[in-house]
Formats: sequence, C-alpha cells, structure tokens
Amino acid sequence: MANVSERISQSAFDGSRLRVILMMDLYDGAQNEFLEAYEHMRNQVASIPGHISDQLCQSIENPSQWLITSEWESAPPFLAWVNSEEHVATVQPLHNCVRDTRSLRFSVLRETGVAFENTSEKSKGGLQAAPRLGDGVVRHALTFTVKPGTEEMVAKLLSDYDSPQARVDENTRLRRTSLFMHGNRVVRAVEVEGDLMAALRHVSRQPEVRAVEEAINPYLEQDRDLSDPDSARMFFTRAALPTVHHVKAGRHAPEDVQRHSLFYQAKEGCGMALARLLAGQDEEAANDASSPIESSTIFQRDDVVVRLLEVKGPLGAQPTQALGIGGPRKAAMLGRLLDGGANGMPTTDQEAARFLAQAEMNLITDRRATES
Repeated sequence: MANVSERISQSAFDGSRLRVILMMDLYDGAQNEFLEAYEHMRNQVASIPGHISDQLCQSIENPSQWLITSEWESAPPFLAWVNSEEHVATVQPLHNCVRDTRSLRFSVLRETGVAFENTSEKSKGGLQAAPRLGDGVVRHALTFTVKPGTEEMVAKLLSDYDSPQARVDENTRLRRTSLFMHGNRVVRAVEVEGDLMAALRHVSRQPEVRAVEEAINPYLEQDRDLSDPDSARMFFTRAALPTVHHVKAGRHAPEDVQRHSLFYQAKEGCGMALARLLAGQDEEAANDASSPIESSTIFQRDDVVVRLLEVKGPLGAQPTQALGIGGPRKAAMLGRLLDGGANGMPTTDQEAARFLAQAEMNLITDRRATES
C-alpha cells in the first residue's frame, strides 16, 4: 500500500549541536549540599570531549526549582557520557538533594545573536539541517541480564501478568510494550505518547508490575532492592537503553508488518560507531521502495546495540538488508565493529540467513494499548 503515512525520522547522528535541559525540584534546605555537588559535577563534565558549556539557573518565582542547561558539539559524546559508569558516580551526590528531575534533549535548529558569531564556538558542531517529522511517540528501552539457566523461568514470569492501565494522565498514554530475550539478556521496548518519565513512574507503581518485578529479583545478575529508592534508581539507570535512531518509511499499513528485534554485541568502545552504521543502512532502506522494512528503531548503550524492526513478510526474505549490511563493504565494516565478527561476517545470502538467526531475539510479549 503506497502513501500509508508520512515518513518520520529522529536521529542522534545528524551532527548538529545538542542542548540538554535538566529541570530539578530541590528538597527544602538542600541548596548548599546541591551547590557543592554541582561544583564537583561541573568540573567533571568540563573535561568530557564534546562538551561546550553549561549554565546553572534558579527560578525567580520558586527558589526550589533549578535548571541546568548544557551544550554539546553533537549528541553522541553526550550520550556516551550520560550512559557511562563515570556519570552514574558523578551524579550520585545530587540524589540526596533533588525531589524530582526531568531531562530534555534538543538538536539546535536555528539561532540568533551576534555574540555567538564572534566566538570560536561556531566551529563546535553545526545546526540541524531541517525540521524532522515525528509521530508524537517517545521510544525507550530497558535491558538487563538474568542468571544463566533461569531464562525459561524469567520468560514465563515476564509473559504471565496483566497489562497495566494504559492511560497515565490526560497527556500521557502507554502505547505499546514489547519484550524480547537473547540468551540471558532481556530487552523491554516501550512506546509512550506524552511524557516518558511520567509513564515509567506510572508503570512502576502498578501492583501487577511490582509483583512481577519482585518475582524476577532472585534471577537477576545485578542485585537490586526495589524498596530502596537508591538501589532501584541505580538499577534502572544502568538498565536504560536509549533510542539513538528511528526511521519509518510510511509505505506499509500497521496490520501488514511484523515486529522483530536483533541483538548486536559490539567490540569494546565500538557501540556508538556500530549504531551509526546501522542507522545509515536503515536510512537507505527507508528510501528504497522495494525494501520490506517499514521502520527501524536503534537502541544503544555502551557496547550493546538492539535494532527493532517492523517488516512486511518473512524477516529472512532479504537477510542482508534485515541485518543492516547491504553489500560486501557494509558487511566488512560491520565485522570490524562486532565482537568476534571480523572473521565470521556473511558473504552469501545463506551465510547471512544463519547470522540473522543468531542475532534475532525471541519475542516474549508484545502488548498494545486498546483504550482510546
């Protein structure tokens, strides 16, 4: 079906400067402790490659409301920093001071003012080339590992629970949750209309969700105590698997496609480069009218890359395109970035089909919201 919907796209790889806004509500009496922690954090962040500047602001209407804005040469260096263990340790002291936070990330599209034109900062990153078309959906994923040998038990627990209420508030709604496993790794991908953090908080409070989360605790490789806010926060911070690229071609109706997920283990330090390579391949597929791939969402953290696909027809019908390796050159590049992949990249469709079978994750649940 042609022209089912308009093409949509979002990406961390367009080379534009990034503006990050962190809104915070401080506990009463925590300002001095917060300022101390901020000074330490500011000095750490200033040394991160790709960081340009930051500002700390306090509300003139409500002194408990604070704002940190930072500017980065592009999204990749920021994402590498914010998803690192170093970042987790650096921001830990802030948790005792802050009642609530919300983080927003924006590409810089336009700017005015002569001050910027007269500084060397102009060379540090460019502007977003053109506005992108979205669909009002925020995509995010969580990933964690379970103890080897417990995979079947965990899969059963994660599939046998009632879905939480989809409606969060008048502006936010859970749209879809898909859960996959690859060996002992679990990936939960969520789609939200509205405020992602509000939706995640809503889900975490639902009794059916809390029960299944408690039930899988004994099987997790990383210990956590959900009754301890610091332990829960640390676990979900490390489990976050952010979206770095999403593209939808708009050629196929939703009922004509099926959802699949592929797991890629990158070499140490190569996760972002691998995600960028796959993103470029998926942009090409979106421009190819013969491609069965309707949409692709790439999640990446450290050296873990997950690619969520909506595909018309069998996933293995075009195995090289499904893997994101259109052509021998792309296969060789992928091999250089994959952990253990340099000597085993497929050069024929038959080899690609075997490789695809190894990369494909098992779908445990795929739940769509039914209420309007």
